[in-house]
Amino acid sequence: MANQVIHVEVLGRDGAALQRFFGDVFGWNIDTNNPGGYGMTSHEETGLVVGVGPTQDGGPGHVTFYVRVPDIDATLETATKAGGRVIAPKFNPSPDATLALVADPEGHIIGLSE
Repeated sequence: MANQVIHVEVLGRDGAALQRFFGDVFGWNIDTNNPGGYGMTSHEETGLVVGVGPTQDGGPGHVTFYVRVPDIDATLETATKAGGRVIAPKFNPSPDATLALVADPEGHIIGLSE
């Protein structure tokens, strides 16, 4: 299936408190053995990977979902023609990940994964 939601990210000022909240409320095991205190659930446990952690700049945070698409560049082009704007062009945060960020016409950020 193309264009699946594959990741949801919840970031805020107090990443550890957010991790406790989601762990306590939903019974999720959040693995924080990641850089910067970023925690992640397993796909098997939650149906998709949920990342929970602190914002890099100490700001109020946000919730972002990531969609796997066949071609990030084409999706960014389609999004901008539909009234969105590119927040972060295609980048590789790790050797096995290619991502981009786009905002919808109201400014909600959507992550793209290729």
